[in-house]
Amino acid sequence: MNEENKPRKGPPECWTRFSVEQMDPKTHTYSTVYIGYGTHHLVEGLESSTSYNFRLRVTRASGECILSPVVSVFTTREPFSGKNLHQAVNREDEEELTTVLQSGMVDVDVYDKMGFTALMVAAQKGFTGLVDILVKHGADINKRDSTGKDSLMQACFAGHLNTVKYLRNCGSTWQSRDTDGCTPLHWAVDGGHLPVIKYIIQDGCEVDVMDKVSLWTPLMRVSAISGNAAVASILLQAGADVNVRDKAGKTPLMVAVLNNHVELVKLLLDSGADHHMKNEYGAGAADMAKAFGRQSIINLLDNISLEDSNRLTSAGQFCYGDKK
Repeated sequence: MNEENKPRKGPPECWTRFSVEQMDPKTHTYSTVYIGYGTHHLVEGLESSTSYNFRLRVTRASGECILSPVVSVFTTREPFSGKNLHQAVNREDEEELTTVLQSGMVDVDVYDKMGFTALMVAAQKGFTGLVDILVKHGADINKRDSTGKDSLMQACFAGHLNTVKYLRNCGSTWQSRDTDGCTPLHWAVDGGHLPVIKYIIQDGCEVDVMDKVSLWTPLMRVSAISGNAAVASILLQAGADVNVRDKAGKTPLMVAVLNNHVELVKLLLDSGADHHMKNEYGAGAADMAKAFGRQSIINLLDNISLEDSNRLTSAGQFCYGDKK
């Protein structure tokens, strides 16, 4: 039972009434925030880390009014939470982030409502300074989101080379895989950021690493998703297998044809892609181009076939001439 509901002794005309008055800092006038007979009252809605002035007005049954001296109070700061941690990261506020972490009130690896840790967000945004602060306060570089991506994959996809290098120096590995078996190189290729891709390869990552679902190499993902010939060129120069097969027997050339990536088709053919290869259903690149009406690609493949035929004819004539 609170103070208001407690039974009071004597008739109402003998009760003492209390009023709590709060000063407006702009006008320096007072307004009543409570009036009643209770001797306890909780003032709500106050801002944290803020000064307030109150006074108490006591009205006795006799009508006598007594006004207390002004009481100054200062509210404490609200306890830090995961929300404060993630807000500091999103604002790239290194000072606030450090304050939150040093308070010891927040788990550095707490997930936000999207399922990301603060380190994942900082890595995805390329905030290397924040990444450094988080790691030094114990952030787990191997934490993953709901799809299995870690902070290194986030940085690779977004193309933040300095962040990628920092995480590698902290022990993040190119062998890390998400739930589909994709590696940081797969994600860098999807992002299409050439400096990051070059660094990953130069740092020793396997160029033909396959995912676990479709057995796609990074070159296959380029053929299927972006069709970025510049990315494919880096992979091919690094030794990527131009005729590798996926789970369904498709080659990068077939996949590029299916997705109508004309420039990539040209690059793959120039890099030795075998247009005679068939998938598990017996269909080749030319069959797929015709089935989907890829006329530009049909013309390319027809020209390649004509060149092959001419080379064979020339070779046959040369051999025939030698026998003579």
